[in-house]
Amino acid sequence: MRKMKAAVFEGIEKIVIKEVDIPQCEDDGILVRVEACGICGSDIRNYHSGLKINVKEQIMGHEIAGVIEEVGGKIKKFKVGDKVVIAPDVSCGECYYCKRRLPNLCLNHRLIGTHWPGGFAQFIYLPAEIINHGIIHHMPEGLTFEEATISEPASSVVACQEYNNVALGDTVVIIGDGPIGCLHLEIAKARGASKIIMVGLTRLDIVKKFNPDYLINAASQDPVKEVLEITNGLGADFAIIANPVAKTQEQGVEMVRKRGKVIIFGGLPKDRPMTTLNSNLIHYNELTVVGAFSYPVYAHEEALNLIALKKINAKSYIDKIVSLEEIEEGIKYAEQGKVLKIVVNPWI
Repeated sequence: MRKMKAAVFEGIEKIVIKEVDIPQCEDDGILVRVEACGICGSDIRNYHSGLKINVKEQIMGHEIAGVIEEVGGKIKKFKVGDKVVIAPDVSCGECYYCKRRLPNLCLNHRLIGTHWPGGFAQFIYLPAEIINHGIIHHMPEGLTFEEATISEPASSVVACQEYNNVALGDTVVIIGDGPIGCLHLEIAKARGASKIIMVGLTRLDIVKKFNPDYLINAASQDPVKEVLEITNGLGADFAIIANPVAKTQEQGVEMVRKRGKVIIFGGLPKDRPMTTLNSNLIHYNELTVVGAFSYPVYAHEEALNLIALKKINAKSYIDKIVSLEEIEEGIKYAEQGKVLKIVVNPWI
């Protein structure tokens, strides 16, 4: 068997570089040479707390771009040499939600990087199940592999704003200055929002390059007071909570206008999932509070197109490219809150 290098998660805070077999390409699968794979916030959480469904050992990584190395005889949609971008979600196609075109809510939802080996390796094998029920798109011309990896986190933002109809002329508050917050800023701008207010803590200097209309430092300013002043006491049309902090969910309810909408985009830690919202404000102001999770297939393609059109400036998110051997170092660097994205190149 041919060998490849892979970064294998073997337990909490333990990633080991190994020589492993390159998977055999079956008639109904494809083998992809991984050129770039982003380090996601969920990779960082899994590194510290373990993988879902008690998977003990796995190759993580799910923001993947690469080149098709081998194609099974039954595959017609792809050919050797195609540049492809891969997202992690795999639905069953049969459950209540899949049949209603909501694959992100699939009752049997599975992930590349958890249920199947992911992209922190030199090659990734995609079997028929992933090809038929997963998310694989051809990479638009003009993108680097590193830029293409940004399409995965951008997909959930695209789906969220489309579903909730962020539209021309809206005032949008985004709480959270990480990569997801910045993607919400760019996509809200692309959808025609007239006033975008960013609330952050640690990456304010980085956020400035995305040109929000207003930037609030939550460490020294009262975000609710500032938003109400900016909107002449009316409140925003939308408050998008793009971080895992309960207090900011509470603030979101207080800073939107009557009949405004609060979107809870960032999940809270599993051991502290509860929040307290002012139900009188929700009741008397007729507010809508909704969650947003993952995305359907079309949103990934749309995100790729937005990157190709420069509506999303993917290059501005990538602060560092690391090798497989440097993944743990990259995770620690990302946790310092001074960068947006770190991308792994398994060939350096």
